[in-house]
Amino acid sequence: MKQEPKRDSNRQSITTYRPLLHRYLKFAPLLFLFFIVGFVSACAPVTSGVLKKEPVPAKPDKDTPVMKKDQIQQAYQDFTVASIALSRGNYGDARKYLESAIRADTQSAYLNRKMGLLLKELRKYPEALAYAQKGVALDPENITGITLLGDLYALTGNDDPAIKQYQKILDIDPKSQRIRLLLTTILVRKKQFQRALNHLDTLIEQNPELVIAHYYRGRINLEMNRYKEAEKAFDEALKLNAGLEPALFDQATIYQMTNREKEAARAYERLLELYPDNIPARERLVALYSKLGLEKKASEHVKKIKQHSLPGEPERQALGLIYLRQGKIDESIAELELIVNAWPNDYRSRYYLSVAYEEKGEIKEALEQLRQIKSGSKYFVSAQIQISHLLITEEKYDAAIKVLEKTITLEQDKIELYLILASVYETKDEYNKAMTVIKEGLKIDEKSVDLIFRLGVLLDKTGSNELCIEQMEKILEIESNNADALNYIGYTYAEQGIKLDKAMELIQKALKLKPESGYIIDSLGWVYYQKGSYDKAIRYLEKAANLAKDDPTINEHLGDAYLKKKEYEKSLLYYEKALSLKHPKEKQLKEKITGVKELLKKKN
Repeated sequence: MKQEPKRDSNRQSITTYRPLLHRYLKFAPLLFLFFIVGFVSACAPVTSGVLKKEPVPAKPDKDTPVMKKDQIQQAYQDFTVASIALSRGNYGDARKYLESAIRADTQSAYLNRKMGLLLKELRKYPEALAYAQKGVALDPENITGITLLGDLYALTGNDDPAIKQYQKILDIDPKSQRIRLLLTTILVRKKQFQRALNHLDTLIEQNPELVIAHYYRGRINLEMNRYKEAEKAFDEALKLNAGLEPALFDQATIYQMTNREKEAARAYERLLELYPDNIPARERLVALYSKLGLEKKASEHVKKIKQHSLPGEPERQALGLIYLRQGKIDESIAELELIVNAWPNDYRSRYYLSVAYEEKGEIKEALEQLRQIKSGSKYFVSAQIQISHLLITEEKYDAAIKVLEKTITLEQDKIELYLILASVYETKDEYNKAMTVIKEGLKIDEKSVDLIFRLGVLLDKTGSNELCIEQMEKILEIESNNADALNYIGYTYAEQGIKLDKAMELIQKALKLKPESGYIIDSLGWVYYQKGSYDKAIRYLEKAANLAKDDPTINEHLGDAYLKKKEYEKSLLYYEKALSLKHPKEKQLKEKITGVKELLKKKN
């Protein structure tokens, strides 16, 4: 049958999904990677960056024309005064005199570079970029200038020009470790993971003991779900530095993600021996010990979290989340309320406080907390999605639509907002409005598989089967192994009783990708049904029903198949079960039930 990929829902249990917590637990983002590279990329203190590395401008010689000599002399004097100001930490005066020096000698690449460095230190990146660009234009081969320009492109979010500048440096000096690390970071940010790994391989080849390169390899492979490669890289990093905290943490994370709970617990314990203040590691240990049934050990670590922080301190957030996962809602609320009262802008604590209130059934209080999360916070979008969800559960669809529309005006690039807004319209059977929303989202990201899939589903619901298939084929052009799109096309053919061999081919390919999907197995069973192979159909449909027990369509299919086999009792059983599961075509199903009952009367 057609299965729509499950969209993330903030309503799911805290133990299975909460957007922010889930991301941190499952895939700790590459924040540490970016932090270290940020540290690497920071230039030396301003005084060293301006006064050293390059010779100061030369004094004018006796052959320089008088007017030009006066200008260069003035530039030299202003630069000297700027240097003195910098040595005293007086950045305002340093900038003023450097500007004066540049006005006196506008064609000095050196002075433009120095102004770029100073403004970079002052975090005035757009202004710094303008000076760096001029410096490189005046002296295209100067490594310092090219490096500065690359750094400023990266700092202003201009990744492609930054890559170009860094690559230019590596062409000149392939052993520049800092530049290769910076280039790797940008490639990771652009999700060009394989290119990033190639540069790390080069770094390791040049210096096998470069710990950070091994660690980065682990982080990137972890992001790519290549757990064996990630584990091997972290092991190499820890051989070189046994106390590297992030590598210890990520190594434990891999054990946890690959269901090696006991190994994960031992790894977190080792980490905490070295870093007892690592609250996230202790938080995970509590969850692990609870899962393993070791409540005494879990309680010991809860006590240690309390020992390392006072009520109301941000560190106690971990304790609030632990209580939330354990179902100790009142304790969770107590901890999180103390934090938000002391720290009103701690939006993460406020978000999970709303979750706790929702779990307790106090929807009004949950909404009150969510509405205090301001635009600009990284929890704002999640809060608005949660508000809309709570409104939807109360069937306040128009209010939910207003919330989502307003949020989209503030966060136009968040694809999930378009998907949720479309789903609200879909719930109201307003398919055209839903499609309009999806098309607006596709203007932001025309290759979003989620948006294209949703558009295909909506077209299917409006009876535009051919246009639906076109959308699913677009997905396969982007992701040739997208199991949901393969299945959707195959089942659409099967429903119509056309291209059954092609349908079989597509569905079998989807099944190889998702072998335990009850919905795809149902599709395969339905192809056999349409081919008249009812015994095979029943075999697959029974398996599908066991995997997706509460799906009404699968049960209806089984009823149809048993009806063809003239096993009317079983057919009636599955039809009635499908009806009890709130089949969307209730009237049609009741007619089938009536028909089977008539057949049973005749049989008896």
